[in-house]
Amino acid sequence: MHTDKVTGTSVTHDGRYRILVESIVDYAIYMLDPQGRVTSWNRGAQRFKGYTEDEIIGQHFSRFYTDEDRASGLPARALQIAATEGRFEQEGWRVRKDGTLMWAHVVIDPIRSDNGTLLGYAKITRDLTERQTSRAALRQSEQHFRLLVQGVQDYAIYMLDPQGRVTSWNRGAQRFKGYAEDEIIGEHFSRFYTEEDRASGLPARALQIAASEGRFEREGWRVRKDGTQFWAHVVIDPIRGEHGELVGFAKITRDVTERRNAQQALEETRVRFIQSQKLEAIGQLTGGVAHDFNNLLAVVLGNLNLARKRLPPDRKLVQLIENSIQAAERGATLTKRMLAFARRQELTTGPVDVPELVRGMAELLQRSIGSTIPVSTQFPLQLPLAFADANQLELALLNLTVNARDAMPEGGAITIAAREAKAGTDEIAGLAPGSYIVLSVTDTGEGMDEQTLARAAEPFFTTKGIGKGTGLGLSMVHGFAEQSRGHLFLKSVKGQGTTAELWLPVVEAGRLVEKIPEFSSSVPTSQPLKVLVVDDDPLVLMNTSAMLEDLGHEVLEATSGEQALRVLRRSEHIDLVITDQMMPGMTGMQLIELIRAEQATVPVILASGYSELPEEGLADLVRLGKPFKQADLARALLQSLRQEGQVLPFRPKHGGG
Repeated sequence: MHTDKVTGTSVTHDGRYRILVESIVDYAIYMLDPQGRVTSWNRGAQRFKGYTEDEIIGQHFSRFYTDEDRASGLPARALQIAATEGRFEQEGWRVRKDGTLMWAHVVIDPIRSDNGTLLGYAKITRDLTERQTSRAALRQSEQHFRLLVQGVQDYAIYMLDPQGRVTSWNRGAQRFKGYAEDEIIGEHFSRFYTEEDRASGLPARALQIAASEGRFEREGWRVRKDGTQFWAHVVIDPIRGEHGELVGFAKITRDVTERRNAQQALEETRVRFIQSQKLEAIGQLTGGVAHDFNNLLAVVLGNLNLARKRLPPDRKLVQLIENSIQAAERGATLTKRMLAFARRQELTTGPVDVPELVRGMAELLQRSIGSTIPVSTQFPLQLPLAFADANQLELALLNLTVNARDAMPEGGAITIAAREAKAGTDEIAGLAPGSYIVLSVTDTGEGMDEQTLARAAEPFFTTKGIGKGTGLGLSMVHGFAEQSRGHLFLKSVKGQGTTAELWLPVVEAGRLVEKIPEFSSSVPTSQPLKVLVVDDDPLVLMNTSAMLEDLGHEVLEATSGEQALRVLRRSEHIDLVITDQMMPGMTGMQLIELIRAEQATVPVILASGYSELPEEGLADLVRLGKPFKQADLARALLQSLRQEGQVLPFRPKHGGG
């Protein structure tokens, strides 16, 4: 027996449980006998499901399920799971008395006597249709209410007096918070809050809001007996007597730590996905712009080179042309960076000895960063070969080294190192399992904060100031790494320097790489040919034709794949075809397939600035990367004819250059 300090009335221990459960209206809390018949009913249950106590007591709880669930045996299976596993929890459709449906969260706990005999089941249902926090109450005998509340283990359900002291405690509360009943009864509930929340007055404010507004609901960190924290969803309802006086508070706590962690993981995944989509969209745009820019540069470089060969002996004119060529070549370098970011650059991959490559660049690197910044290297005695494009790797290393220099305006040191590392399944995000060579560049500079580090590899993002950087350096390295089936990792702490790690795959055992024949820098020559040039860009078409005619060849032109086929079919003899890849209606690869089907002996050169080409059919195909010079074009002709065994000595009309 216990005398309530506010009302002065006598309340038994079991009576407090009855009052507690009776006061809850936002959760349907009721009891079933071992066969599943309803033995108690509360206001929350009546509110959710529409049945009065007289209508439902003694009825089987399966009537709350849909016809499909009853046909599948779900009600009986739910009781069986609860009895054998200690709990049944599920969300699904449930049926009200009027036949309407509600989406409910259901927990069924077995109720057992001290000797383990199954006495029935405690069932808590929450209506999630309107996402309201439920307060459930049961009207049942004092013993049933005590058994019901004590049987619930997945919700901490307990009662507070008007001052916030704990007056009842259930198994769920003990499981969540770690206190036994005799340890916590009479203690103030504020001990469950963090020190910060207690200092801000949150416990008292929660009771005040519940008393004045009818309910307090919030999520936040709560503290267990052992000091660990969990993320809790808390509902506090005021309990009032017959005349509206405040008797105390009903408090329901749910441990939602796992749900919160899952939501946070989902949000992080969403942010990464949005970032990936953004970069992909920028990559598509950048690749398209670079492709068109490549065509323009091909025309500019081609015409400038042809004009240089025809200039009168005027030193100033020659200097103007040379300056223009250098500017156009710088533009070509920029498009390579853009294509590298978009992962569409042409790569010539093969085995690369990384330490040897770095040593071969020593003079270039030191000259690029200046003599005031020391550069040291750290390599193991033995290191497997990396599988990459050596020229692009040199450019990537140069970019990383220059970035490291720019991060040290007051001076510092740079360390270039390499090591072998292995990536397991899902061990490192962005990398397939396997062995990698990790080439790293470390500086002792300013470092980056988290916000800057997160954006460092974005295209056109730079911290160097207006006019001092394109913002494509790290983007190019990132694109090159991804295209090489590797990855770029940036590690930095503000004030502690930065490390850029370029992961490249190791050469697979047994991989055979043919050595590409090297040509001299002069324009190679061949016999006079009849060449069909196919390109949808009239400027590129005219420029390519002019360079071929300058080499002494006869040229036929076509602006599409369809027109090229018509020219081939009506011409008596064509020695070679040069075709662009990206053309409307028919791509270059599609045209090549048709030419091979109709005239298999005609050699074909594919001209493209893209690397996104089908692997099939490219093994024996000569490719010409845009933008190209006359010497590049002549070498491609020579290489194609060598494959066909058709090379004869010949000197062009205007000589090499």
